[in-house]
Amino acid sequence: MARNAQEGGGGRRRWRVTPWIVAALILLLPLMAMQFTEEVVWDMTDFAVAGAMLFCACGVYELTARRTGNRAYRAGVGIAVVAAFTLVWMSLAVGIIGSEDNPANSMYGGVLGVGILGALLVRFQPSGMARALAATALAQASVGVIALITGSGSAGANGPGAVVVLTGFFAALWLVSAWLFRKAAREQVATGPAS
Repeated sequence: MARNAQEGGGGRRRWRVTPWIVAALILLLPLMAMQFTEEVVWDMTDFAVAGAMLFCACGVYELTARRTGNRAYRAGVGIAVVAAFTLVWMSLAVGIIGSEDNPANSMYGGVLGVGILGALLVRFQPSGMARALAATALAQASVGVIALITGSGSAGANGPGAVVVLTGFFAALWLVSAWLFRKAAREQVATGPAS
């Protein structure tokens, strides 16, 4: 615990503020784009949904940053949060399987459910989180396979090729996060449990 306090200093606080600054900048992007092009048309609901999603993502990361000083653990959470945020945003904005109106995109809620339920079941312990994120990667791959087998969205702009690429991309993010949690678990065993 003392080691965490010593490592904490100003640098740790700066890294905890950074996600909030990035979130604010992300929220400003569509507002700025609306000034220069008519392709981007957001209303108050769009900004409210994006703001709520960014608030949740930053809040999860903030809680994690306060909980541990382990860099691998924080990086694992950071990648998982970015992956979850991007998955939800893409599903809502343009859709991954076909268009955003395709009901098959709701399967991605199950992917997030696997990750969240897994994290709760293992009580956010690093070794359990590694397994939970590996299961999330498997769920992500399963959604892609189901979409390809059933032909969901094959007529939309995001056809089979996009589903394969995006499934691989998100599965890779979940697996990198799982690897970081595994690394955090090894570091925890090597240094002993924090008191």
